[in-house]
Amino acid sequence: MTARVARVVQGATGLGLPVAEVVTEVGSGLTGRRGKLHRLLSDPSAAVIVVEHRDRLARFGVEQLEAVLSQSGRRLVVLDLSETTDTSETTDDLVRDITEVLTSMCARLYGRRAAETRAARAVAVATGEAGE
Repeated sequence: MTARVARVVQGATGLGLPVAEVVTEVGSGLTGRRGKLHRLLSDPSAAVIVVEHRDRLARFGVEQLEAVLSQSGRRLVVLDLSETTDTSETTDDLVRDITEVLTSMCARLYGRRAAETRAARAVAVATGEAGE
């Protein structure tokens, strides 16, 4: 992650943007549970948010985030614009997005099943029905 941070800082300073704070967060772009991102978006002093790729901010809805930031006089700067201009890369992005959505759905489904199985085993052990 440090190489990515260095690239973003270098890109921002190359554009003449002062870097007041570096915010990194490990998490899925598909989930809404991203505390640091929420704090950053609600901080009015963050006039410009710089990301290397759009999908590093959010998997979906980046256009809505840009609109909300724009309404409050703020903006989003994406350093790698090539991802929106090359058709083959756009297709690759679509395939990647669909794969990530399916992966997320499967993880939730199998995670839920595993939790139910563990709970059933715990109840069986607690009630003495485990070995019967």
